[in-house]
Parts: sequence; C-alpha cells; structure tokens
Amino acid sequence: MTSKAALAPSHMMELPRKILIGERVVSEAGALVRSLGGTSKVAVITGRIVKKRAGGQCSASLTGASLKSRWYVVSDASMDTVNKLYGKIGKDGPDFIIGFGGGRSVDVAKMTAYRLGLPFLSVPTSASHDGISSPFVSVRGIDKPHSIKANTPIGVLADTHLLSQAPPRLLAGGCGDLVAKITAVKDWELARDEKGEYFGSYAANLAYMSAKIILDESEKLKGRDSFSIRTIVEALISAGVAACIAGSSRPCSGAEHLFSHALEYVAGSDCGLHGERVGLGTIMMAKLHGLDWEKVAGTLRNMGAPTRARQIGLTEEQVIGALVKAQSLRPDRYTILSKVRMDKESARALAKSVKVI
Repeated sequence: MTSKAALAPSHMMELPRKILIGERVVSEAGALVRSLGGTSKVAVITGRIVKKRAGGQCSASLTGASLKSRWYVVSDASMDTVNKLYGKIGKDGPDFIIGFGGGRSVDVAKMTAYRLGLPFLSVPTSASHDGISSPFVSVRGIDKPHSIKANTPIGVLADTHLLSQAPPRLLAGGCGDLVAKITAVKDWELARDEKGEYFGSYAANLAYMSAKIILDESEKLKGRDSFSIRTIVEALISAGVAACIAGSSRPCSGAEHLFSHALEYVAGSDCGLHGERVGLGTIMMAKLHGLDWEKVAGTLRNMGAPTRARQIGLTEEQVIGALVKAQSLRPDRYTILSKVRMDKESARALAKSVKVI
C-alpha cells in the first residue's frame, strides 16, 4: 500500500556562494579567496603529484592576493589524516582552507575545515565525483560505512585546463558517479511511495538532469575535449548542489552507492575507483528498477568506464557478496534492495543477467 508522503522536514540549505569555472582560472584563486572572506593565512591541502604539477600556479595566485599560504600534502583520505591535520592546521591559525586536488584531497580538506569551523574552497583537479560541491565526505576510519555530512564548500574553482590533464580514468569515474543519479532518484521515489519518506522534487530533478545529460550525450562527450570536460564538471557540480538543496545525499546516492561501499568491505579498499564501482552498481540497480540498463552500460562504455567486474579486478564472488551485504550497511535508507532482497543465488543471477559478471 502506498503511504501518504511525509511533510518536508526542516533542514538548512548550504550552497556554494561562488563557482568559478573556465580555462586556466587557477590564476584567480587568490582573488576568489579574498572575495569569499579570506584575509591573511590560507591552508592548502593537496596531494604530492598535484602540488608538483600545479601548486606553483595556485601559490603564486595566493601570494599575488597578499595571502600567506602553508601547504599540507596528504596521501590518503582517512580520519587519522584528518585528525593530524586538525592539530597541525589549528596551531598555524589560518582563516581559510583550500582543498586542491582529486577527491581524496577535497574530502580531507572539507572534513578538516568542518572540524576547525573554517570556510573552505574546493579546487578539484580531476572530475571524479560529485563531492567537489556537496557537503558530503567519504573518509576511512569512521563508524559509518557511507558518506557523512560536513560543510558545503563556500566556493568552487574548476580550472578546465587542469582537469583536462587528469588521467582519463578519473573522468570516466566521474561519469559513473553521474549516471548513478538515475537509480538514486528512483530509490528516493520508492521510499516516498512505500515508506512515506520526504521527497524533494526540485533536488531530484536537478540530480536526474545531471545524469541525463551524460546518458543522452555520451557519444559527443567521449572525446574529452574542453567542451566535454566542462559539461561533465558542471553536471558534477549540479549534482552536488542537488544534495545541498535536499539536505541529504538522497538525490545522489542509493542502492548503487551501498553496493560500492559493500565492495570495499568484501574486496578491500583498492577495488577500483568510487565512480567505477558505483557505475557497475547502477547497471544492476537499473535492471531491478525496470530501467534501460543497457543504455546505462552503453553510456559507461562510451565514457571509458568499466561495465564488467573483472575490468577493475573484481571476482564474481566479490560482486555477489557485495550485493548480498549492501543494504545491511544502511538499513535506515530504503532502496530497491530493501524491497528485492538479495541472497547469493538471486545476486548471481542479477549480475550475470546484465553481464557485470
């Protein structure tokens, strides 16, 4: 029986104040920080390779805006790293934090800024997931097997030239994370219809639109030219904003993300990129929802993302184990896996039917 939809809960919408996107705009980082309230000292959290490749441009821009900067290089996205940075950066006393790099650096910077109560600028150098503009982070060493909420970036700077230099695999992973919004929104609709959960139509439509542009335009976007990169980055930013508007990750994360998190439990943390795992999950959840899973798989292939588990080193048993385990990681979130319970036999049949295994 369909339940009456719940009234919208009260929640605070935190949105990025400014988003700067374009060719070689990293040269404007200092001016952007100034315009967002940074006045003296900036802590920049980055990765070793990104600092070597593009740190000079960012540093020069900050210096040109009369901002002192101290750089902190991180090698993983864990709470241990966040805790260490919390102590080091807290002693240094900056008034602004920049996350400059891939998803790992942005997540660590976001969580560190949240704990220190400081404004945060997201400067992604790869378009690998929608966390570049959302308040959600995925770090290891927390007690929850899914993303947790921190603060929304006060600003986003997306330099399409820097983004174009990232490994193609990362951009393909970002497309996997975008396509996932198709099944995430369907899961949210299911929770509304069957459990009376609040459903935000605007946030859902925004997330869906971010996915649909990839599904509809993958033939044009697979060239990875400046137009393609900008389109994908804008879609990722838009999806992140959808989560800000919803006040939860609901429009962006459903059973396909639970499957991805379960794979980390079953196969270990080095089992492909986040977007690659999520893309595989989306193919299977699309089948369960009665959606065109072949179009999802074709889109992922066009964008260079994996559609078979073995492409990222996963075995059949690992995929099956993750499907069986996925919903138990977050029983409070109603998804298609709450309705269609998986055992080993049904999980194997599903994965085989869509050629994931």
